[in-house]
Amino acid sequence: MKLEESLLKVFCSNFVVYYKSHSSHMNITGRYFYSDHKLLEKIYDDLQDEIDTIGELLRTIQVEVPYSLNEILDLSEINDYNPSTSADDLLSVVYDDLEALIKVYEDFETIANLDIDHSDLSNYAQDQIRVLHKHCWKLRATLDGRV
Repeated sequence: MKLEESLLKVFCSNFVVYYKSHSSHMNITGRYFYSDHKLLEKIYDDLQDEIDTIGELLRTIQVEVPYSLNEILDLSEINDYNPSTSADDLLSVVYDDLEALIKVYEDFETIANLDIDHSDLSNYAQDQIRVLHKHCWKLRATLDGRV
């Protein structure tokens, strides 16, 4: 896979995880609503910030950002879903999606490491992997072993 294709996959996968975590944030209910709501807000805020950053990285390497949601879904490693409405299920889906997004970033990092002209992209991927691991840790702690 080429660097451009891999970064495009990062963009699309991040976009889908952003949307799913944001919709979970808006729809979560239950006894731990406030803390779950705040945790999901932090996650989707971080993912939303990266939409523009990744888009700019794509434009820097002369790749257009997808115009349609269908194209984003087609190029994403993260699938759409029909969630249940339980808080644990919503948090578990976000957790699984973040784990999958980490893998997308790891694949991208591997490809970026092969391109001497784009070591900055490898560093970017490493930074994002660290952020995503932290979110996964918080979700695991919140779900107390249910993921």
